[in-house]
Amino acid sequence: MATADKIRLKKTIAAAEGYLELGMHAHALGELQRRGKLTHSSSRACFLMGESLRELSRCREALIPLRRSAEINPDDLHVWLALGWCYKRTGQLRRAIESLDRGLSYAPNDALLHYNLACYWSLACERRPALNHLAEALKLDSNFLDLIDHESDFEPLRDDPGFKMLTGVIV
Repeated sequence: MATADKIRLKKTIAAAEGYLELGMHAHALGELQRRGKLTHSSSRACFLMGESLRELSRCREALIPLRRSAEINPDDLHVWLALGWCYKRTGQLRRAIESLDRGLSYAPNDALLHYNLACYWSLACERRPALNHLAEALKLDSNFLDLIDHESDFEPLRDDPGFKMLTGVIV
C-alpha cells in the first residue's frame, strides 16, 4: 500500500472512530464507504464499518465487513463478539455460537465470550454447554452475576436446578 493510501486510511479510521464515539453512526459509515477498496483492505476499517451498520440496526449488512475483518485479523475478539451479536439478531444462532467459539480459540479465558456463549446456548435450549460457559464466565469475572437476573437469554434455564445452584437462586 502506498504511503498516501496509508495516510488516507489512518485518517479515515480516526474520523470513523470519532464519529462512533459521538454516536454519529451514519457519519462513520459514510466516511468508511467513501474510501471503498481502501477500507476493505484494513481489518480495523472493516470492523468499524460493521460496527456502524450494527449500530444502525443493519445487522445483516454488518456481517459482510465483519467477516472481512475476521478474515484479515482473526485474533480480534471484538470482531468475533460483533459477528455473534449480528448472527443472533439475524436468526442465525448456530453461526453466533460458532463465531464466539472461534473467538475462544484465541482467548480461552475471556469472560465476556463465555458469558455470551452461555446466553446463546441457553437460547438454543442446550443446557449443558450453557451452564458450562456460564460457570466459566462467573469463575473468570464474578461481576457477570449481577447481569443474570435481567438477561432474557437465560429464560429457558430459569427453572433448571443447575442454573439455580450456579446463580445462587433460592426457591
